[in-house]
Amino acid sequence: MVPWRATEDGFVTQNNLDWYRRFAEGQPAALVVEATGVRDIPSGPLLRIGHDRFLPGLKQLVETVRKASAGHTKLFIQIIDFLAVKRRPERAKYFQRFLEITGRHRERLSELTGYSHWTTINEQTIREFLFNAEDELIEQVLDARELEALRFGYRERVNDTQLPHIRELPKVLPNIFAEAARRSREAGFDGVELHYAHAYTMAGFLSALNNRDDGYGGPRENRARLPLEVYRAVRESVGDDYFVGVRFLGDEVIEGGNRIDDAIYFGVEFATAGFDYLSISKGGKFEDAEQPKIGQAVYPYTGQSGYECMPTTLSDERGPFGRAVPLVAQIKRAVNAAGFNTPVVATGGITTFAQAEAILRSGDADIIGMARQALADPDWFRKVKLGHGEEVRRCSYTNYCEALDQAHRQVTCKLWDRKALDEPNITMAEDGRRRLLPPHW
Repeated sequence: MVPWRATEDGFVTQNNLDWYRRFAEGQPAALVVEATGVRDIPSGPLLRIGHDRFLPGLKQLVETVRKASAGHTKLFIQIIDFLAVKRRPERAKYFQRFLEITGRHRERLSELTGYSHWTTINEQTIREFLFNAEDELIEQVLDARELEALRFGYRERVNDTQLPHIRELPKVLPNIFAEAARRSREAGFDGVELHYAHAYTMAGFLSALNNRDDGYGGPRENRARLPLEVYRAVRESVGDDYFVGVRFLGDEVIEGGNRIDDAIYFGVEFATAGFDYLSISKGGKFEDAEQPKIGQAVYPYTGQSGYECMPTTLSDERGPFGRAVPLVAQIKRAVNAAGFNTPVVATGGITTFAQAEAILRSGDADIIGMARQALADPDWFRKVKLGHGEEVRRCSYTNYCEALDQAHRQVTCKLWDRKALDEPNITMAEDGRRRLLPPHW
C-alpha cells in the first residue's frame, strides 16, 4: 500500500524516513518499500527510481532502516510500471474535447435516426447532439472503449498497440526496469521486487486478456515473454548475488482473466528463470472496479477483484483471513514438483502468530508477508518474538487505510492515528487531525 508521503516529484521526504524507521523498529525479517515508479515521469507523491537524482534520498532511506532495525531487517524495494489512467470527465468536456468523431459515428447516427445528413454535417453539431442525447442512443453510437472513457475515464491497456508508445513497450521496458534495479543496488537495498500484479503494466502482459499479436500476447508462453525478458535484463544489471523477487497474481478474479492454472504456469516459469522468491497476491483489477465520481480516477480495489485483494470484515463465511493461501499452496506445490525450492510468500489477511505458523507448518507457504496487520502494529514481530503476543494490536480489516489510499491521502490506521495526540513532538497528517506514526511500544 502506497502511504503517499513522497514529494510530488517522487523524492524521499522526512515523512518517508520516519515511516520506514517506525516499521524497522519492529525488526521484521524484511521490509518491502512501497510500489516505486521505474519511469522518470510525473506520478504525484509516489516514490520514483527512474533517474539517478533519486539516489541520495533512497540511500538515506536504506541507512535509516539499517540503523532503526539494528541490522536485523533486510530491505527490498518494489518497482512498478503503469499506464495512463485519466479521471472520469464531465459529460460536456468529454463530448466537446475528448471524443474523436469518426466516420463510424456519422454512419451510426444516420442508421439510428434515419437522416443521412450526419455523414456531411459539421463536427460541432454532432458533438452538441451527442451531449444532449439519451443514454440509450449514446450506447448505440459509442463503442465499448468510448463508453468506458465517458463513464469511468480513459485508460490505456497493453493491447492498445495502435499507440506507438504501447507498441514499443517490449523494446523499452527491460532496460527501464534494469536501470531501476541497478539504482536499487547502488542505493544499498538488499533486493528488488518486480511488481507483476494487480493493475500495473506487467500484470497486463501476463493477463489472459492480453491479445497482442506481436508475440507478446495470446498464449501463456507469449504473455510471459516480456516479464521474463524484464527479469533477465534486471538480473544482468544487478548480478547473481542480489535478491530479485516477483509479485504476481494467483487469480485475477475478473471475467476472462487468469486463474490458478495460469498462475501455476507462471510460477514454474519464474522459478525456472531464477527469481529468488515468488510473492502471491489476488485480484485488484480495473476491469470490475466501481464507477468513480466525476473528477476522480477509477480505483482497482473497489470491485470483487479488489475485495479479494484486500478483503474486509464485511465478508462471506470465510471472512477476510488468508483468502489467497489456497492459491499460494497450489503454486508452491507445483514449483516444488518441478524441482525448485524457490520460496513462496503468502500474503493477505494474515494477522495472528497462530495463523501464520499454521500456514508455514502445513507447507502451504515458505514466508509470511503482512501489510495491513503490520500497519496496525509495526511492533507485531518483536511482540511475538518476545512472548507478548497478547499485546499485538490486531488489524480489524475495515479498510480505513485503503480509503485513505484511494483518496491519495497520507495513509494511517484508525487503531492508532487519533491516540495520544498530546504526545510531544508527534507529526500530524496534512488534515491536522491524525498522527502519522503509531505510538511506540
